[in-house]
Amino acid sequence: MDKTMHAELPGLSVFAEQASVTPYAAVDAVDQTYFNDVYLLAPVGYFVLAFDTTILQMNVVGADLLGLARNNPERAQLRQFVAPRFHDDFDDFLRRAVNTSQPEQCDLQIQRHRSQQGFPVTLRASADSSGQGIRVVLELAEGKLAALERSEERFRRIVHNAEEGIWEIDAAARTSFVNPKMAQMLGYSIEDMLEQPLVAFMDDEGRTILERNIARRQQGLSERHEFKFIRKDGSELWATLATNPIFDSDGSYRGALALVSDITASRASAELIWQQANFDALTALPNRHMFQDRLSQEMKKARREGLLLALLFIDLDGFKQVNDTLGHEQGDLLLVEAARRIGACVRNSDTVARLGGDEFTVILSGLEQAPGVERIAQSMLALLNRPFALGMAQPSISASVGIALFPSDAASPEDLLRCADQAMYAAKQSGRNRYSYFTQDLQLAAQARQQVTLDLRAALAESQFELHYQPIINLQSGRIERAEALLRWRHPQRGLLAPADFLPFAESGGMMLEIGDWVFRQAAAQLRLWQDELGRGFQVSVNQSAAQLRGDTALYVEWLRLATRLGLPPRSIVLEITEGVLLDGAARVSDRLRELREMGLQVALDNFGTGYSSLAHLKHFGIDLLKLDHSFIQHLANDSGDLVMCEALIVMAHKLGLRVVAEGVETPAQSGLLAMAGCDYAQGFVYAGALPAEELTALAKRGLGLLN
Repeated sequence: MDKTMHAELPGLSVFAEQASVTPYAAVDAVDQTYFNDVYLLAPVGYFVLAFDTTILQMNVVGADLLGLARNNPERAQLRQFVAPRFHDDFDDFLRRAVNTSQPEQCDLQIQRHRSQQGFPVTLRASADSSGQGIRVVLELAEGKLAALERSEERFRRIVHNAEEGIWEIDAAARTSFVNPKMAQMLGYSIEDMLEQPLVAFMDDEGRTILERNIARRQQGLSERHEFKFIRKDGSELWATLATNPIFDSDGSYRGALALVSDITASRASAELIWQQANFDALTALPNRHMFQDRLSQEMKKARREGLLLALLFIDLDGFKQVNDTLGHEQGDLLLVEAARRIGACVRNSDTVARLGGDEFTVILSGLEQAPGVERIAQSMLALLNRPFALGMAQPSISASVGIALFPSDAASPEDLLRCADQAMYAAKQSGRNRYSYFTQDLQLAAQARQQVTLDLRAALAESQFELHYQPIINLQSGRIERAEALLRWRHPQRGLLAPADFLPFAESGGMMLEIGDWVFRQAAAQLRLWQDELGRGFQVSVNQSAAQLRGDTALYVEWLRLATRLGLPPRSIVLEITEGVLLDGAARVSDRLRELREMGLQVALDNFGTGYSSLAHLKHFGIDLLKLDHSFIQHLANDSGDLVMCEALIVMAHKLGLRVVAEGVETPAQSGLLAMAGCDYAQGFVYAGALPAEELTALAKRGLGLLN
């Protein structure tokens, strides 16, 4: 036997002696989960097999004996290494092992390759305690001394070339051996580490954990723990230590042997995944997931301690306009600064979170009374109202803040968030740049909105919707050549309702696509009748919401197919949008409008002149018709500035190849002035309001008589 090996690896020799005396007993005594750690260096081959003898796990000696990679990527079976003449013996041996609670033994020959001479071995096996496999120990059929000498030689080769760190400490927790990999992992030479206490490579926290674990190892317990070591350069090494105690022949504790695996990269990856799952990437605030967890915990704490908790829901007013005009990069900078300002108004113990977009929440915990919440809300409003320095621009925004209190407003996290959200909307509807508490009135209003949504669904199913049409007159000929489809709801109890009475509820309830589809189909069917009666050039316009433009292109494709089936030229259908729709995700809307025009549908820009950057939109979005807002028309007179404005807009539109429709025309004088200014079309009460289809048909046939 090589005596130098004992001096170099005293613990390994002892471990080898113990394992070689009772190999199967050692295998059977330790939980399977520690296989890779406890048995990795055992001087006998150790295998876990599937019932078809596929090798699921093996230690280094087993892999070395068979000439396999330890992870067995080829899914080799142990049976293929058994010499063919011993196959029947091997099969019978495994059959007995699976069907008995006692280990079975078999002597046979193993061949690494069919062309090589086999070598005799002894196998011991029994069914795994989980019942899912077979555990097998393989020993070379030679004397104990020869086996031990062969093991010492193999250990020397394995230990010095191992890809895992091997670290042995003595009874005083001083380093008695490390392999090259272990020294490399910590950035030291082997000589620098020998005789050094294990704690010399740990921080204070690691030392505390180590002291507790050494005491457990002295009791004979094998353990697996994660430790943080400090490398020579001061950086951190996170590692998994699987330790096995070493005892001498009289049972005295001699130290421990540890298998060390570097998990720094995987731990960093796990921390990154956790960070991404719980924190907003832009502002570094807790995201919705972490916010919900913290809100739940803080509410439990408030309930336990009998204190108040306030939840603030903050929505930035005017952020979308900044984002659209200055660009997303500047918008992101504004959000980061807004998050900082909100955080400056609260305590370190409070939670500020970003739910998404321009929505933030604040959890104010441990409150004894409510008035303090108002001071915080006022501070936030004041800070958020200050100009934001974004390069050359200094935009100003405001905020709408909703406040809900626990336990008075809600008992669950979900309900409390809903209350704060409703309170925020109340603040926004009251004029913005203010805060609002949640009240019972808000709750009743929310319930009423929910009921309206249910009623709207019933209205679709029970055909309670109607389309009325307002005529659009050609100002040069005086004929009705177009009509705008306007939705009405004939409510069973409330009578005929205008869109303003119910469309906001349809939008919040997610019903705009269904209702819009119904409107288009009804209008298309009516247009088919009008083109038969009033001429092929008759057109109908249908209003489109932001939700519809964001929807699937397949909806518009289906509409085009419907028009084809009805024999309608696509250009006879006009889709009306407001400038507010254009601002709702400009890039996506631009793409959608381009798709619609390629399909042959026309697009009209409604309420022109009341939005932001209207002239730019005319060129960018490819508009066909311009509808002048009624605010330009209502004070129209010979000497008014409104007439000059209308004339200028009409000339500009014609230069761009657009036709112009004047909305809200109420007097014959306004109609005459618009005709002289060169306006193409007009609509308003001076001609007719919204009419049922049959009344508009009759009016179109007999003529208006207004311009004759």
